Amino acid sequence: MKHTLLALLAAVAVPGIAHAQAVYPIDRATILSGAKFDFKVELPKVVPQKDIKVTINGEDAEKMLGSSFTYIEKEDGADVSSLIIRDAAVAKPGDYVVEVSAGDVSKKVNWSIFGTPAERRAKNVIFLLGDGLSVAHRTGARIMSKGNTEGKANGRLAMDDLPAMAFIGTSSTDSIAADSANTMSSYMTGHKSAVNALGVYASRAKSSLEHPKQETIAEIIRRNTTMSVGIVSGAELQDATPAAVVGHTRRRADKAELMADLFNVKPEFILGGGSAYFLPKSTPGSKRKDDIDYVAKFRDAGYAVATTEEEMTKAARESNAGKLLGLFHPGNMDVTLDRKFLKKGTVGKFPNQPGTVEMMQAALSVLSKNPEGFFLMVEGAPIDKMSHPLDWERALVDTIEFDKAVAVAQAFAKSNPDTLIIVTGDHTHGTSIIGTINDDKPGDEMREKVGTYAEAGFPNYTDADKDGYPDRVDVSRRLAMFANNFPDYYETFRPKLDDPFVPAVQNEKKQYVANEAYKNVPGAVLRVGNLPKDADTGVHAVDDVVLQAQGPGAEMLHGYMENTDVFRVMADALALGRTPVQQKAQK
Repeated sequence: MKHTLLALLAAVAVPGIAHAQAVYPIDRATILSGAKFDFKVELPKVVPQKDIKVTINGEDAEKMLGSSFTYIEKEDGADVSSLIIRDAAVAKPGDYVVEVSAGDVSKKVNWSIFGTPAERRAKNVIFLLGDGLSVAHRTGARIMSKGNTEGKANGRLAMDDLPAMAFIGTSSTDSIAADSANTMSSYMTGHKSAVNALGVYASRAKSSLEHPKQETIAEIIRRNTTMSVGIVSGAELQDATPAAVVGHTRRRADKAELMADLFNVKPEFILGGGSAYFLPKSTPGSKRKDDIDYVAKFRDAGYAVATTEEEMTKAARESNAGKLLGLFHPGNMDVTLDRKFLKKGTVGKFPNQPGTVEMMQAALSVLSKNPEGFFLMVEGAPIDKMSHPLDWERALVDTIEFDKAVAVAQAFAKSNPDTLIIVTGDHTHGTSIIGTINDDKPGDEMREKVGTYAEAGFPNYTDADKDGYPDRVDVSRRLAMFANNFPDYYETFRPKLDDPFVPAVQNEKKQYVANEAYKNVPGAVLRVGNLPKDADTGVHAVDDVVLQAQGPGAEMLHGYMENTDVFRVMADALALGRTPVQQKAQK
């Protein structure tokens, strides 16, 4: 072992051996035939263009791709050179070896270009994404909604009955731990990416909008088919998940800039929050720094515009053009527990917000008018947004609503069996249900009221009106759900009925400390965090995501898969790759 290590160190130390900094797409990339991507070579020093040789399967890369490189002698003013071809594509499926040499600089990566059948297997794809959806969310939603008697569930979630199942790996190109941007981007492009990146490879470019782009499924559909595209989310439409359907940026916070990508693709059906980024800066509440009015631009493009649930329902029913833009909140829409039951949050200001179920029903009524079919992405955004601040009742009630949207998809598929339904999460949260919290146990210390094993018993949620939601979340024996990662905070062991939970706040040192607003809640316990002091909420987990599916192509989803593999299943079902005739014409 010692001699092997010394040999490796000697090899690394040999003068004159260097490597190209990066090639994009990266090694082991799987790419849909005919899909566009930016091909970029980054060199670790300044190299004259005449000294750079790039081949694909031994053939000159420019000749093979039918396009010339743009040479950048000093990228962003630094002493490093780059080559780039925008909107490159490879039509013929197969294995490709990309080799770069530039004097003492070399790099080799492998690509796998995959084709799809010439004939479509699915007319429609409904992709339902529970943001942060973890096993504990599903278990808690099932118990809270259906109940459990003598160890058996009293009912099933809609997603429980989707026959195909797979475990999905979510890691990014730069970390085993991922965020919603790169994970959703992987589903939508078939390419891995870095944390905070949407539809791009994270390169060394200084501008967040100049990184090598990966074509999204919506762009491919728009370019190659006459299918419709729909986006439904309770979050801002510029947030990571909905933006990944259309967007390209290294910095997911570029929300104003992502509006250009949304308008370029023009999905026929767009519903959610984030109206502040649609409005020109002269409009009160706008978050733009220019005078672009995207509401007016969409209207001019033939869209009906709705701002309330009633307007949405009417527009969906009457829209002959099949184009609808619904904007129901300047930011993220209120979560189900606040919107539907407690009337908290910002419901007083925005009382007519639709839920995920209502938005999805409207989407299907509009998109199904297209005889060529549709791709619809539906996000259950509040599952994640309430899991970060450890607000478990809000997260679980929204999991129930998300599952009701799954039921809507299943009902649609009964009369439209050529519909592929995929239900998954983008990442997980480090949370588990360990038993119950029983207020009737004696004593003042709330932690002593936590029941595990036989002491847990069963929660006493009820659903007298049979709407699928618990009549109350503040029952006397409720689920004990906790996170395995957290900042300093006061655990109250109770639902937060006044407003969503804010576990930590900044002190004068800009460190996050326990929010003392909860300090005097009877029985509250200070939990010393296990996250760095710059964390104000819980974080994502690296655990695999559970995916379930039904419909044409669902049988391909099984075992362990990367999130990029799910894109391939959707592309295959919709036959989005080049046909053999097109491939022949491309040669």
